[in-house]
Amino acid sequence: MKLKGQHLLSVKDINLDLINELFDVADKMRPYAQRQKVTRVLEGALLGNMFFEPSTRTRVSFGCAFNLLGGEVRETTGLSNSALAKGESLFDTAQVLSGYSDIIAMRHPDAGSVAEFSQGSRVPVINGGDGPNEHPTQALLDLFTVHKELARLNKDISDLSLTLLGDLKHGRTVHSLCQLLGLYKGLKIQLISPQALEMPSKYVDILTNAGHEVVIGHKLEEGLPQANIIYQTRIQEERFASQEEANRYRGYFRLNKQVYSDHCQPGAVIMHPLPRDSRNEANELDNDLNAEPGLAIFRQTDNGILVRMALFACILGVEDQVARYERPVNWYAGLSNEPK
Repeated sequence: MKLKGQHLLSVKDINLDLINELFDVADKMRPYAQRQKVTRVLEGALLGNMFFEPSTRTRVSFGCAFNLLGGEVRETTGLSNSALAKGESLFDTAQVLSGYSDIIAMRHPDAGSVAEFSQGSRVPVINGGDGPNEHPTQALLDLFTVHKELARLNKDISDLSLTLLGDLKHGRTVHSLCQLLGLYKGLKIQLISPQALEMPSKYVDILTNAGHEVVIGHKLEEGLPQANIIYQTRIQEERFASQEEANRYRGYFRLNKQVYSDHCQPGAVIMHPLPRDSRNEANELDNDLNAEPGLAIFRQTDNGILVRMALFACILGVEDQVARYERPVNWYAGLSNEPK
């Protein structure tokens, strides 16, 4: 596969053929992710998991994905806990830590920082999010989820009517997803946000240049009735100049069971990159939706394990060897997030 030995720094590194191949590998990872089988194809390999910005799901899922392939994980968290706080350059840090790792996953608060780090790395680097810029693995797992949820509805990607909802200005997840959607043709995309938090024009241009039917709106009800998939984002308070400014938009769009029943298609899929802000003053995605079969947010996180396992296997060139190193599990694993 074209990924072998390569960095994954941007969705610009990805084309449609690679997506299709990667998703085929991700599907084959399901028995290991669901603990039906164990594989040790990466036994002895080391992942440097370097997260210099707060993260739960992304950091843990990278580590979990590598462990499930039999590899070991070494973590560095927080800028203040690293030599970067002493003035060490990203290049020098990369030279040193790549000597301790076979592959590195990195998150950093500054745009372009992971690409800069990769220039000094002697092993492949995966971008786990670089400030407001990109989050390519999230975009891949989101697109994988879109495919799976459409299939569950007996549809395919050509039937997609997607509403992106919330803070579209600062949300790196939706920025990266829009770039991947630009590889397809003729989709229906609704961009619904507060006026001050609209999708940046360069991402709108990517969608329109792909021939997608794009609607821009500022009212919740404008983007819900036509969507078979709704992707909601939280207000990215860490990207605002002040907390006061971020607070203006808290709770601006609230999706709850009543709104879902009144305005959404029956069975419409709800996605969210998480964390969802469940505080009363925000609560953009209400807990009263938890029992809805269309709520796909936890299936989405499970898919993140599959996609990241596939990325590790493909970048390290073992995607065709996984089954050779498998064995049955010897413990009870009751894992499922399938809709009831």
